[in-house]
Amino acid sequence: MQKIPFNRPVVAGREIEHIREAIEGGQLAGDGRFTQLCEDMIAYWTGAQSAHLTHSCTAALEMAALLLDLKPNDEVIMPSFTFVSTANAVALRGATPVFVDIDPKTLNIDPEQVAAAMNEKTRSIWPVHYAGVVADMEAILALAAPREIMVVEDAAQAYGSYRDGRPAGSFGHMAAFSFHETKNVISGEGGVLVANDQNLTLRAEIIREKGTNRRQFFRGAVDKYSWVDIGSSFLPGELVAAFLYGQLEKVNEINQDRTESWNTYHAAFQAAESRGIARPYIDNRCSHNAHMYYLLFPDFDSRTEFIASMRTEDIVTPFHYVPLHSSPMGRRIARTNGELTVTEDISNRLVRLPLYPGMKPQIERIISTAMRNIERILR
Repeated sequence: MQKIPFNRPVVAGREIEHIREAIEGGQLAGDGRFTQLCEDMIAYWTGAQSAHLTHSCTAALEMAALLLDLKPNDEVIMPSFTFVSTANAVALRGATPVFVDIDPKTLNIDPEQVAAAMNEKTRSIWPVHYAGVVADMEAILALAAPREIMVVEDAAQAYGSYRDGRPAGSFGHMAAFSFHETKNVISGEGGVLVANDQNLTLRAEIIREKGTNRRQFFRGAVDKYSWVDIGSSFLPGELVAAFLYGQLEKVNEINQDRTESWNTYHAAFQAAESRGIARPYIDNRCSHNAHMYYLLFPDFDSRTEFIASMRTEDIVTPFHYVPLHSSPMGRRIARTNGELTVTEDISNRLVRLPLYPGMKPQIERIISTAMRNIERILR
């Protein structure tokens, strides 16, 4: 029986052709023609002042932390239910990640918990758009604005998602997207930082270019370039950008394919609710990109048995984040505000199903196998 992976990277369009063009063009280092094409397309979609392609979403978040000038004693509020890069970017500057609980329906950061965690040390709020569903940005911005607190969207999973007709990444002062091979639009590894504040654009260019004003030099704005700020090498190579551009050209088709599979899952698993299974909740203000389909089991043991049973039938269905506040580093360097009971509960019960473009021939096998195991485990 053929194994069904959790994810399978696919070539969606002219990626290989673009890579060949990049090689023939004679520039393989970053900031070439395809980098510019990607940045222009991303800035246009998000409506951002600028887009800065990076070698990962982790790098984009680290750039955001540098742009915020985070220092020791500063605090940044974020969900504990996220990937480690969200917290690492803050910790690398000596600042303190502050973990708060999530909303039990959307699994996004709970604005009420954000409000409870805020104090005189709060420098920034970093909401995460879990599963591509945009967080309640209106509430978060309303909390941040009176204190002039900067908001950075961790939109790693949300390229192509909207809230109230506005694209993910357009709400905060900055936003970071991922193009890792597990995301909707991919380049193997890759990311982008978008800036919605014009005052951040020039410094973002400098930080991304190792702290130099090299981009200004190539634009003819200065007669030579020099080291003018702190920074690092955040550029992706041009071959990565060429592949990404082929994906960006097909983003609507990619997300439509994923949405059709997501909808098939959602309809099929309505029957599992009678067994105590919960399906994703989608706020009607959001139009998501079908990044992920998950199920919530009644408890840890039934979730664990389900994953093991699916594995014996060659279908990969992983759980997701172990809460950062419970990790060794989280306990050592972060602050946890409140009990985070929702985060702990969700982490113990959530399982993700395979979802990638071109998987429709396998989806009925996944559904029938899953339903059979659900009925056996939860009978």
